[in-house]
Amino acid sequence: MKPIERSEILPLGEYERIREHFRGRIIEAKKARRIRVSDQMSLIFENRDTMLLQIQEMLRTERITNEKGIAHELETYNELVPGDDELSATLFIEVPERERRDEMLVRWCAIEEHVAIEIQGERCRATFEEGRRDRGRAAAVQYLKFPLTPKAKEAVKSRKGPAFIVLDHPHLSARVELSAATLASLADDLG
Repeated sequence: MKPIERSEILPLGEYERIREHFRGRIIEAKKARRIRVSDQMSLIFENRDTMLLQIQEMLRTERITNEKGIAHELETYNELVPGDDELSATLFIEVPERERRDEMLVRWCAIEEHVAIEIQGERCRATFEEGRRDRGRAAAVQYLKFPLTPKAKEAVKSRKGPAFIVLDHPHLSARVELSAATLASLADDLG
């Protein structure tokens, strides 16, 4: 998947005019891309469209119009656009109560090292963004990439399951099957 280019970024006024439609389309597409891993954790598969929305929304929220700021957002979010032989995802730890969340983030330290996608028996471990750990605790948001084996990539492209998100942390384990809609969405990403 090719990175987002500067020419694809709309000026704030232009974006504002199409925002409702664009945002609605991406939010709808994200429904098939979101996986509930556990009661306290979800994962959303990212692609160019989801990252373009993130960039446009960040520019809008922060009122960024200068080229340096736009370039920074492009660089930041392009790192999350999946490459040709990989899938990209954001893992969210969702514990609303602060005290319990702090406890779980410590308990789930290194959670990102225990996430994989399994496709037709091929397990592809996630790689993660360095620097997201904070002194012995997990970050509430983790950016992951799943480098795919040739067999796993071909299975996704041909929409052949079963496919699972697998979590094998000592304090939390899960195995969640991806729906046909999720697999189809990921197949579209891999072309």
